[in-house]
Amino acid sequence: QVQLVESGGGLVQAGGSLRLSCAASGRAFSSRAMGWLRQVPGNEREFVAAISWNGRRTEYADSVRGRVTISRDSAKNTVYLQMNSLKPEDTAVYYCAARNFPAVGIRADDYNYWGQGTQVTVSS
Repeated sequence: QVQLVESGGGLVQAGGSLRLSCAASGRAFSSRAMGWLRQVPGNEREFVAAISWNGRRTEYADSVRGRVTISRDSAKNTVYLQMNSLKPEDTAVYYCAARNFPAVGIRADDYNYWGQGTQVTVSS
C-alpha cells in the first residue's frame, strides 16, 4: 500500500509559478514510477507529467511541456512538480499518483495509487 499527500497548490496570477510536492509513504517508493495528473470538474483526469523510478526518464503533456518540470527525491520519498508561466487553463485539481511499475505511465489507468489532490487556480 502507498499513501500520497500533495501540497503546494493555491491561487496565482497568470505568468506566475507554483511548486507542488507529493510526500509518499508505504512500500517501495523508489521502485515506482510517479506522475501528476489534473482534473477539471466535468472532465476526465488528464495526464500532466511522469517520472520513472530512477528519475532518468520523464514525460510531459504537450500542453505543459517547456513550462513544467517533474522531479523526485528518493531520500525524501517526495515527488515535485515545478510549474512556471502558469495560464488560466492550468486551473484544476492536481493529483499525485504512483504506479506498480518502474516505467512511466501517461494515462490515468496506468496508476494504482492516488493522493487526495491539491487545487491550483490561475487568475487572468
